[in-house]
Amino acid sequence: MLPTYSSNVILAKARAMYGRRLTPEHYRNLLACRTVGEIAAYLKNQTDYGSILAGVNENDIHRGQLEVKLRQKLFEDSSALCRYEVTIGEHFAKYLISRSEIEQILHSLVLLGGDVPEEYLFALPSYLTAHTRLNLAALSHIRSYDDLLLAVSHTPYRKPLERFRPAPGVPLAYTGIENALYSYLYGEVFDVIRKHTRGETAAQLRQMFESYIDLQNVLRIMRLRFIHREETDVVRSSLLPFGQLHDRHLNALLEAHTREEVTAIMRKTPLGRYFVRAQGSYAYAEQLMNRTKYDVCRRDIRFSTHPSVVLISYIFLKEIEIGDLITIVEGIRYQLAPEEIKSMLTVVDF
Repeated sequence: MLPTYSSNVILAKARAMYGRRLTPEHYRNLLACRTVGEIAAYLKNQTDYGSILAGVNENDIHRGQLEVKLRQKLFEDSSALCRYEVTIGEHFAKYLISRSEIEQILHSLVLLGGDVPEEYLFALPSYLTAHTRLNLAALSHIRSYDDLLLAVSHTPYRKPLERFRPAPGVPLAYTGIENALYSYLYGEVFDVIRKHTRGETAAQLRQMFESYIDLQNVLRIMRLRFIHREETDVVRSSLLPFGQLHDRHLNALLEAHTREEVTAIMRKTPLGRYFVRAQGSYAYAEQLMNRTKYDVCRRDIRFSTHPSVVLISYIFLKEIEIGDLITIVEGIRYQLAPEEIKSMLTVVDF
């Protein structure tokens, strides 16, 4: 009886939380804001983000501080849902923490590579302190790769990071590090699915994560092939070792030279109908991938009867919403026109 009751609770709660998402009117009003403070004030007083921004002085809030608050909302909402999911909620809560930890490591590496590691202090996610295995204080003061390794000691990230210790004068292998950390993360996810789920729930969860990874790999192919002009072998070595793309589709994508060729290939894959629906005008490849993920997750959160699937759908959709909010914040910060900012968003049906 308990699993059935819990299932009904998670389905109802996740869909109710999704019902509090930003509306078309919210997006239009946010695009009309002229400063970061105005965005913070609007979110605080007119949207479901009010709880996380309570007590914040919107007149003094820094862009980085607002972004941290938005990500805190994602973390807290997702963690709250995980507590209701009795089968694998605890394991997915650990996934959320691990993913947040990897994001912090990669962010600190970007700042280190830009020789501005002290800027991490502006984006330090204090809400993670009670949950993380990382030494966030040490991460905020790194000045070298060895400092980073010290900050992640006694965590599972130290071992994969050790392999990428740069030699003097050799650039940091950021893509390799990102690949190694996310390969570890998704390996853990698929292990949880294998050990703790059965039947259609397991199949849907595998398909969900494999589809997400396929989109990540397509994004990497488009970036590395079309922007950085990397050779096929280099691109192949940069892909995550998961997903459901057939070898013939993957090989064809690796040989593609244009967006149109990518679209034609993707039409033939399990994600094809969602990928093609997401086509149209888009500013960058990541936007197209997020639109595809958005369509898939909107279907699953509405129609799936499996609590774990609805839970992950909510998390992915909330990520997309917060990503759009951060895009709006950045666009207004750089004084872009509202229509130009709108063209960069994932959610465009407003």
